[in-house]
Order: sequence, then structure tokens, then C-alpha cells
Amino acid sequence: MMKRLFAIIALAGLAVCTFAAKAPTHHSLRAESMGNAHVALVDDKEAIYYNYAGLSQINRLGNFDKRPEQGYYPQNWIGDMRLNLGGAGAYEKYFSTYNDVKDLQKLYRRASDVAAALGIGSTNVLMDSLSAHPELINMLNSYDHKKLEMKIKLDAEMAFHGFGGAIWVDGSIAPYLDGGLILPYMAIDTFYVDAVMQAGIAYGFTDNFSVGIGGKIAKRQKVDMMTLDVLNYNTLQDTLEDRYHDATDNIFDFKSISVGIDIGVLYQLTREFRVGASLRDVYFKELAGDKITPNLTVGFNYSPRFFNKNTGYGRKVNFACDFENALSDENNYKPLSHLNFGVEVEQNILAWPGYNNEIRALALRVAGGFRGGYPSAGVSLEVLRFFTFELATWAEEQGYYTGQDEERVFMAEISIGF
Repeated sequence: MMKRLFAIIALAGLAVCTFAAKAPTHHSLRAESMGNAHVALVDDKEAIYYNYAGLSQINRLGNFDKRPEQGYYPQNWIGDMRLNLGGAGAYEKYFSTYNDVKDLQKLYRRASDVAAALGIGSTNVLMDSLSAHPELINMLNSYDHKKLEMKIKLDAEMAFHGFGGAIWVDGSIAPYLDGGLILPYMAIDTFYVDAVMQAGIAYGFTDNFSVGIGGKIAKRQKVDMMTLDVLNYNTLQDTLEDRYHDATDNIFDFKSISVGIDIGVLYQLTREFRVGASLRDVYFKELAGDKITPNLTVGFNYSPRFFNKNTGYGRKVNFACDFENALSDENNYKPLSHLNFGVEVEQNILAWPGYNNEIRALALRVAGGFRGGYPSAGVSLEVLRFFTFELATWAEEQGYYTGQDEERVFMAEISIGF
């Protein structure tokens, strides 16, 4: 019994709330902190997720012999091999909900005490209190149907010049709480787990023009709308167990796996200005019953040479802008909802000078931007090029246009590798 319960908790902990037609989404904290403006910036392992053509940048940036027009970047001759573990939650809602729960608890306790003293039902006392004090209804409304989304990500990544691949899991669970005048309860709005394996290549036709293509296989396991209270606990437990067995028993069942491709291009217009485009998530069949809309994104990156520094204490500065998900008009249909802006500054704080940034002991990256009209920000600290700790925040629109229903996400991630 304990093993089954642990398996259920593990599955729920790997879960994440989404729209029905949303493709599996890898959350790169570097990109998310820049407002997700990354399709033309790609110069490291993030090319796997945003634009495979960017794999041609690895071991060329900072190398005057191979790419003189971009020689001012820090060089990454090793490539990228990383294991990442991250988690996120709507912490603002957690704190506000905690305060609401305390206030609501006091309300129920007072009603119970009055009912005991008068010898009547506590529900009657509670209803009378709400009638006499309308402000208490606002308290209940602030607590009613409040989603408390939690996310988790797990990645294994490998990227070299011209080639990259990753295996990753994106999951989320979105329970919500309902005050309930008669019977308070908790429900799970949705939860899902996406598991993806992908790989791709890039080829530079010239020093300025690169093309990339990759394939992916994805599996999605999800559960929609469950209510948990004292009356249906056993039913919910059986449902979770059934979903867990479906996910584990059929993990290699090709009927439940979807295959897709990503393609991208990158062009260096000038020494400091680069443009890119990618068509991602072109799946050939539905994913767990969801029809996925391909993601067409175009953008540019500006990296002013006078801000960058190509020494042991190297500095990298980027400005980026993307028009994201251009083919989708189901949600966030206004143009501003597709626009992403971002800026980042990476500075080597401690290094062994004279090695063209190949040996750096401590590097700091700070970034900010706007994703679909909502602000984003992040910070990253890299130690000995092996350990990296990142924090990022961004917002995801849950409604149909920017400003209708913001879901703010705060995510932390720990990475090891080169």
C-alpha cells in the first residue's frame, strides 16, 4: 500500500497545468528570464529547444579563426552537457491562500462555538453571519476556486557544435481550494506529465547562414478535473492509481506516443545583428487526444560589440525580440501577446586570464524582459563551469488576451555539468 501511495504522490509531483492544445514545453530559465525571446540568440544548449540552427554557434563564438564576425563572444569549445532539476510554484498565491485559510478557519470556529452555545446547527449560524456581514462573503470568494499550480522539470542535455539532444520531463499539478459553505473541499483542475526525447543537427552553409533540423518523440499523461473531499477519497485514489499504471505499463506503447519535427534558420546580418526563425512542435498525430498547433517564431538578436569583452573576465550582452507562436489564435490573439523582449548581461567575476574564457571560476548572469506584455526577470550563478544555480520569474496568460488572467511563475533550478 505504501509503495502504491508513494507512486501516486510521485506522479502527482511530476505534474503541470496547461491548455488542451499546448505542446510539451521546456522551460529554459535563461530564455524565460529574457521574456522567452531566444530564437535568434541561441548560442548554447538552448538551441535544442528554440532553434536547432544555433548549434552551429557552439565552438565558434569567441573563435576568431572560425567566426571572426562573432569573435567577441566567450568561447565554448567543450560544448554543453547538463543535468537540470527545477521546480516552480505560484508563491504569491500560496501566501495569500494561507492567510485566507486562517481567516476562514476563524469564521468556521466562531460559527461552531455560537452553534454549540445555542444548541443549533453551525450551518445556520454561518449563513446568518454571512447575511449580517457581507464582507465575510468577500473572504470566501477570495478563497473559492483558487488554483495553486506547481511545476517540476528534469532535463538531461548534450550539445556540441552541429549536434544536440535532450531527454526531459515537464510536469505540473494544479489543485484548487473551495471554501464550501457546507463541505469545504480540494479539487485538481488538471495535471499532466510530458516526457520528451529529441535530437537535431545544424549545418552552416556559410559563416553567416545556418540551418537546423531535429526530431522528437513525446508522451503525455494527464488527468482532468477531480474533486477530493471526505466523500470520494477512495474513488480519487483508485483514479490516480489507474492513471499511474496507464503511464508505467504503456510507457513504450507507440499508440500513445507522438512524433514531431523542428526546423530553424539563423543568419548573421552584421557583426552585431542576427536574425532567426523556427517552426517547432510539428507533430504528426494528436498527443493524448490534444491536437498540437505548430509554433512559428521569428526574431532578432543584437549584441553590441562595445559592451562585450573577450578576455578572461569576459562579458556578454544581448538584446533580443521575438514574435512567438504566430500560427496560434486560440488564446492570446492580440499582437502584443505574441511579442517577447529581453536583455541579458553575463559577466565573468573570477577567471584565469589569458585563456579566452575557457577557464572561468565564477560567472554571473542577470536578465529581464517582457513576455506577452508581462515582465520577466532572472539571475544565474555559475561556479567552476560545473555548478549552476538559476532563479527566474515570468507570467503565463490563462485568459484570452494580455492582462485578463495572469499566472505568475517563480522557478528555481540547479544544474551540474559542463
